Amino acid sequence: MLLPVNVTLGVVLAVLLVVAVTVAALAHLGHARAIAVAGLRAAAQLAAVSYLIGWVVHEVPWLLCFLALMFTVAVRTAGRRITQNRTWWWAAAPIAAGVVPVVGLLLATGLVPPRGLSLIPVSGILIGGALTATVLGGRRALDELETRRGEFEAGLALGLLDRDARMEVARPAASDALLPGLDQTRTVGLVTLPGAFVGMLLGGASPVQAGAVQLFVLVALLAVQAVACAMVLELVARGLLHRVPLKTAEGE
Repeated sequence: MLLPVNVTLGVVLAVLLVVAVTVAALAHLGHARAIAVAGLRAAAQLAAVSYLIGWVVHEVPWLLCFLALMFTVAVRTAGRRITQNRTWWWAAAPIAAGVVPVVGLLLATGLVPPRGLSLIPVSGILIGGALTATVLGGRRALDELETRRGEFEAGLALGLLDRDARMEVARPAASDALLPGLDQTRTVGLVTLPGAFVGMLLGGASPVQAGAVQLFVLVALLAVQAVACAMVLELVARGLLHRVPLKTAEGE
């Protein structure tokens, strides 16, 4: 059965949010305020989106605008998580490189019909996966370059090009961005029943149909995240996405 939208649901959600904030504060995790703000923002955003989707799904121009808004917010969020300088906008490249071909393939093969009620949730899941891989891959790569700066400079001294020296240092750390998706795919059905599967069951689909949809989501996410991770690593290795300008082979 679906959750009833009533006062009881609101009270339970409020209690859970207070528990999360309190535990984070008492354990000195450093994100108590961020948890509170995130919970309140999620409530406001989902309320607005719930009403907005019912309108935009019937108008193609507004549907495209909504998808563009989703992409823009993802780029801004990922970019600012990786760096605070103006190179943050390069986060658009890995997200687009991962999502656009997969969505295009799904539309071309007819697996996802070009309708708002199908396109918005599928695109949202894929954009969210690309965002996560971009943030984790970019942050880990840049953190590693800062921590192991001496190895980067040693690579330059040995004659490696800037891109190759950065790649040697950053690649192992950036590849960790794929681990959450891999673990989720490996343990699906054994440890957890992900949202798409549960949602299909609650919507009245058979277990076989729900399993097929969940498998499609997981495999599509693996493809999207692999592309996004590879792209953000390349951007970091080429110095296009950075925090502090790195020394180059010419001493710039």
